[in-house]
Amino acid sequence: MADTEPDVVIIGAGHNGLTCAAYLAMSGLRVRVVERRKVVGGAAVTEEFHPGFRNSVAAYTVSLLNPQIIADLRLHEHGLKIVERRAQNFLPAPDGSYLLTGEGRTRPSLEKLSRRDAERYGAFTQQLEMVADVLRQFILRAPPNVVEGFGAKSVSEAINALGTANVLRGLTLEQQRTVLDLFTCSAGEMLDDVFEGDLIKALFGFDAIVGNYASPYAAGSAYVMLHHAFGEVNGKKGVWGHAIGGMGAITQAMAASARSRGVEIDVDAGVREVIVERDRAAGVVLDNGKSIRARYVVSNVNPKLLYKRLVPAGVLPAPFLDRIGKWRNGSGTFRMNVALSKLPSFTALSGDGDHLSAGIILAPSLGYMDGAWQDARQFGWSREPVVEMLIPSTLDDSLAPPGQHVASLFCQHVAPQLPGGASWDDRREEVADLMIATVDRYAPGFAASVIARKALTPLDLERDFGLLGGDIFHGALTLNQLFSARPMLGHADYRGPLKGLYHCGSGAHPGGGVTGAPGHNAARVILKDDRGLFGRA
Repeated sequence: MADTEPDVVIIGAGHNGLTCAAYLAMSGLRVRVVERRKVVGGAAVTEEFHPGFRNSVAAYTVSLLNPQIIADLRLHEHGLKIVERRAQNFLPAPDGSYLLTGEGRTRPSLEKLSRRDAERYGAFTQQLEMVADVLRQFILRAPPNVVEGFGAKSVSEAINALGTANVLRGLTLEQQRTVLDLFTCSAGEMLDDVFEGDLIKALFGFDAIVGNYASPYAAGSAYVMLHHAFGEVNGKKGVWGHAIGGMGAITQAMAASARSRGVEIDVDAGVREVIVERDRAAGVVLDNGKSIRARYVVSNVNPKLLYKRLVPAGVLPAPFLDRIGKWRNGSGTFRMNVALSKLPSFTALSGDGDHLSAGIILAPSLGYMDGAWQDARQFGWSREPVVEMLIPSTLDDSLAPPGQHVASLFCQHVAPQLPGGASWDDRREEVADLMIATVDRYAPGFAASVIARKALTPLDLERDFGLLGGDIFHGALTLNQLFSARPMLGHADYRGPLKGLYHCGSGAHPGGGVTGAPGHNAARVILKDDRGLFGRA
């Protein structure tokens, strides 16, 4: 294909770009993907960070990857294997108590803490699952798009809106009230209404702040909690797992699937500019000055990065530029990979065990999480941070030498930009020390077991992966940046303001996480346009 002009050029070989490419190629389009980094995968990559120790560098766990996409791209045939955690979550408390969740574990563990909470847990999770089941129906379809005027496009969107309404019409009135609460309320107030124990509230509250630079008491945080309930692993809903070989195994399988269908993927090929001719995207110019012309340009990068850095400013309407300039980014995330000489032993539950294969959440209450956010806003980072630790080598012995282990530390909250003009380059190691010390408080001896570490600040995440402000979701999951407003009203249908320009990344519906859904949905829209329906192409 190198000597042939492609039909489609996709900016970014992250998981959504690869998914989009594979679907387009399945339908006969000639597709070329260009990637700035030297490897495919975007933030879903596995790399050696210390001799003999490999780990998922940024994205670090599996649940949201859509099962239809796994099947359509035949990812298992291309080497993907996902295993379930032996336990789902482990939350130790400073007083020595703990909560351990998973099949057959949650209720007995809860009963030791609160019989009342154990009795209420089932009804609350059923309520969440009911709403998640409804919203799953919207994941692999474009949301209703707001359009001006009347014509074929407005008729199409009216039909789409009716389809959306029909799904919601199947809910009872009480269920509709629950949906409204989950989209508008804080997770904290919902959880305080249901449970009395700190650890069970922290279990759900953590999902409300993952990648969300906010307090669990912030309005709208209940939706972020719900967003993390959409997942499944190997047909089991609400379960989290690990890709053997790390997250890079997912994108390597996607790349193999795409290439098997004729997709060309170029690495070390950053994009300098989108070519625009007569109000239409006509290709890209690479950093090396080479031009690639195509009928369609598809962006798998943050919408703000696309429109503020890659598309020539003079070709876009001023109101659009003004609004995209306000696109809010910032996850409050500090990411670490750690090489260990031995497994940690927790004061609350000592020794080896299934709890070490779980998501280990070090944040014992909603108040602790709220304090971490308040701290970060004032000082730049939490002096008592929220840390989720995974030890994937308990499930995958390919990641570390025999008898040794690797751990992923997903740490919050840190400010995307430090106050007073300070640079994250000057504070990285200080904050990394704090994160290690935080784990050591719960598992004495952890710090002494650290052989090596690699820390990624929000600035590193932006420089390395194009995650503006370190935002793992390509834009906050707030009500004004969701569904028909993602990335903004009028462009929720994966089409940009220029003809031939499309969005396929996490800045489009349904948002962040390693799902593949935006890539799938964008491909459907591009194929519809290519076939001339509703006259876009």
